[in-house]
Amino acid sequence: MLVKRLFSSYTKALNRLHRAPSGSKNGASDCELGSSFEPVRSRRNLSSEANHAPEDCQKPVTVSLFQIKKTIKGSLMGESVEGPSCIQTVCPVCHIVPGGDAKSVPDAIRRKIFVNKTTGNFTCSSCQYLGRWDHIEKFFLPTPIRAPKVVQELRKLRDAFLELKQEQLGTVHPIPVDAIVLDTVESARDVVKQLQLENIAPETLMSIKAHWNEGRKELFVPLVDVEDRSIGYKKVYAALDGELREITVPESNASGLIFLRCSTSGMGTKAKEHQSQTNAILVLSVLDLLALGSVKINATAVCLPHGLKTLPQQCLPGLERFQRLTLWFNYDTAGWDTARNYAKKLDERRCLFVRPTDQHPTPYRALLEGAIEPKTILAKAQPILHQSITTFHSLRQDVLSDLQNIDKVQGVKWKRYPTLNKLLKGHRKGELTVLTGPTGCGKTTFMSDYSLDLAQQGVSTLWGSFEIRNTRLAVTLLRQMVGRPLDENLTEFEQWADAFEQLPIYFMTFHGQQPIKIVMEAIEHAQYVHDIQHVIIDNLQFMMGVLDESKHLDRYWKQDAIIASFRTFATKRNCHVTLVIHPRKERDTDELTTSSIFGGAKASQEADNVLIIQDKRLTSVRGKKYLQVAKNRYSGDLGIMPLDFDKASLSYAQRKKKPDGSDDGPGGIVTEPPDRTVRRAF
Repeated sequence: MLVKRLFSSYTKALNRLHRAPSGSKNGASDCELGSSFEPVRSRRNLSSEANHAPEDCQKPVTVSLFQIKKTIKGSLMGESVEGPSCIQTVCPVCHIVPGGDAKSVPDAIRRKIFVNKTTGNFTCSSCQYLGRWDHIEKFFLPTPIRAPKVVQELRKLRDAFLELKQEQLGTVHPIPVDAIVLDTVESARDVVKQLQLENIAPETLMSIKAHWNEGRKELFVPLVDVEDRSIGYKKVYAALDGELREITVPESNASGLIFLRCSTSGMGTKAKEHQSQTNAILVLSVLDLLALGSVKINATAVCLPHGLKTLPQQCLPGLERFQRLTLWFNYDTAGWDTARNYAKKLDERRCLFVRPTDQHPTPYRALLEGAIEPKTILAKAQPILHQSITTFHSLRQDVLSDLQNIDKVQGVKWKRYPTLNKLLKGHRKGELTVLTGPTGCGKTTFMSDYSLDLAQQGVSTLWGSFEIRNTRLAVTLLRQMVGRPLDENLTEFEQWADAFEQLPIYFMTFHGQQPIKIVMEAIEHAQYVHDIQHVIIDNLQFMMGVLDESKHLDRYWKQDAIIASFRTFATKRNCHVTLVIHPRKERDTDELTTSSIFGGAKASQEADNVLIIQDKRLTSVRGKKYLQVAKNRYSGDLGIMPLDFDKASLSYAQRKKKPDGSDDGPGGIVTEPPDRTVRRAF
């Protein structure tokens, strides 16, 4: 009976996998497109419901780490290795046939699956398939199966699963065929000279198997996965201004890294050789990687695929073998924040970091300047994990970094709202913002315009709209990006839609009232997987009063508990949270204040910023609508910003004045079709 129930449940799971949702282009479910998903899709979802699986298999894990370990340990394989971020075990599908002897699998291919300890998603190293734990859990059988009918059914399920995996394998991006591998010192030295890579040893280009295109003057460095297979590449070239630029192929979710053994040949002792294999230095660019190889540090230099934008969980298996990781990123506030977020993925206990100050530049800059040896900077790396009690001595370098990078500490500046830059100084991570205003005043429209501005500068955003459908929200965002109605210019839709897809915007599928626990699970999962920097909840009242036990609780107490959850999340995960909250019912003639926010005083107390939309058009002939900054914890500056609504673009962007005194459109919004490349802040 147990086996029959197993078959029944798994058959239903496979049916869900094969069942394509509306809008799917190739007949496969959104979940099974995970190994090659684009940075943003209007249909991307994050939900806890099985029939609304997200596009890239990023469903919040609903099984505990203990249960995952127990399932693997109690299976026929029973063999696993727990690493810092993943559990490594035998793939029960690729190399094991039901009814066969699992122990006869050769040792060379036994450990072929990595299960993420945080999300529960697994990566099969033999085929680079990314899936959810519940898709593969049922193949970990606790006892040998001998009955012929049972074995036959299991083999059918396995064949169906392998066929599905084969259809959804990640695309491999080979280096262009017209690029020649640099396999001699003379050819590598010539490339170093042409790209003007000062102080870079030519041998390092040979060590990373770099390729060179003489005609286009482009350097290609392969990205390799955990099985040392090339799955993509980084391209280095000289731009028109003479600066060296890098691009990554694929543009998102690359599962490969660049490894460079920096230790000198013939180091002698086995201890030093072991140290170079277990210690890694993580950098963001190929130039920094080559710089570390040129100074012969006793470690392995690793270049991340997407820099400061994101660290895909598919990359984590390649870093499991290292016992110590030193994160040496750009010495600005963005690099420091990213280092702390990446450390949470990589296990903080094995992570060190180089303090981001002017005295600690990136490896390539340090090599060029020559004032400080990279080895000296590396020796000052400190643990990321702090004790509960600290001293000013431990915070001293952080304080110096903030003072040296005061403009970046102030946050990302808005391009559409220069007045907000003067008041709030910028959009900063780790803060909680509350937006309120009377019903129908345009809170959602303003917030979409506000978030779009930040997303266009590289701030990855997660939208939780409980009032309106995601399709309608996406239409508003797209129209605000274009600056005019697209229904009158449908021929331009594909071009603008392609540009919008490049923005780091994600949507949750929740609609109507939802429990705070389920919402927080989705948000925490998205922040871990997609490195979300800005979460928008529209609005807070939709997370109150949906559980049976909650009807016995005071509604103000429930709201305070929800606000406390978001406050803790913002601080702990270093992520900005914006909450839209309706005000109390006030007289139309009275202006709203911080005391007008619905609920108790906790919302205004916990918030770092309180924004109020004041709408006086209905109570006065010459009444205006404006945004009031009623609380500003960072700088204390309070004030107002007029809101002049442009119906064509659905935008409140402030108009820029031309020299002749005429308007230049709302916020200088571009009204020509965009370039395919979307600029990002990082």
